[in-house]
Amino acid sequence: MIPYTTVESDDPTPIFPWVNLGLIVVNFLVFFYELSLGAQGTGVLNDFLNGYSVVPCEYTNHCAAYASAPHPFWIALVTSMFLHAGWAHILGNMLFLYVFGNHIERSMGHGRYLVFYLLCGMGVNALEIATAVNSNLPGLGASGAIAGVLAAYLVLYPTSRVGTLIPIGIFFLPARLPAWLFIIGWFGIQLLDGVMSLSDTAAGGVAYWAHVGGFVTGLVLVRLFTQAPRVRQLRAYHARAAYQ
Repeated sequence: MIPYTTVESDDPTPIFPWVNLGLIVVNFLVFFYELSLGAQGTGVLNDFLNGYSVVPCEYTNHCAAYASAPHPFWIALVTSMFLHAGWAHILGNMLFLYVFGNHIERSMGHGRYLVFYLLCGMGVNALEIATAVNSNLPGLGASGAIAGVLAAYLVLYPTSRVGTLIPIGIFFLPARLPAWLFIIGWFGIQLLDGVMSLSDTAAGGVAYWAHVGGFVTGLVLVRLFTQAPRVRQLRAYHARAAYQ
C-alpha cells in the first residue's frame, strides 16, 4: 500500500512543519552525496557507508571500527539514519515521512518532534546492537525512525483517513483507509517479513526488525512528547473533516 495524503494535509493548524521537511531535505542531500561517491568508484561509496552506518560488533568490542568510521565512531548512531541504499529505499522512506511526519510535528512542536524522531532511530540502533552483538553488517536508513512516527500517528489519530494506492496487478486502486487499518496492516507485514527473514538469507539487507523496533519505540515514547492542546485541536479537525 502506498500512502499519498492524510485528511489533515490541509488542516488549519498554524504550525509549519519545517523540522520534518528539513529532515527530508537532509536525507536527500546525503543521498546525492552518496551518488557522487558512487561515481568515483564502488569502493569509495562502500567505505563511506560502512563507516557511517551502525555496525553492531564495533559497539560490543567484537570487531575493530572501520578505518573510515567517524571519531568517535558512535556518531554513526545518528548518521546511519540519513543513509540509504538506493532510490527505492529513500523514495519510499521519504514518502511515508512526508505523509505522516508533518502532522506529528504539529502535535509535538518542532523541538520535541526532532528529539522524538532521533530517539526512535537510536532506539532501533540500540536494539540491533543488543540482538546482533557479533554482526559486522552495516545498518542504515531512516526506516526505524519513520516507523516510530507511524506508531505516534496510530496512537494519536487512529480514525483519521489515509489516501492510499492499493496495487492490484499492474494497476493501483485509490482508497481512503482508516489510519489504524493502514498502519496496523503495515506493521503486520513488517512483522511477518521479519519472521520469514530469520530463515531466509536472501532477505538480508531489508531491515524488517528495524521497522518493528522503531514502531515499538514510538509507541512507548509518543505520550511523553505530544502536547495535549494541539492534539485536541487536531482531533477536532479530524472529526469535522470526517463528515465532509
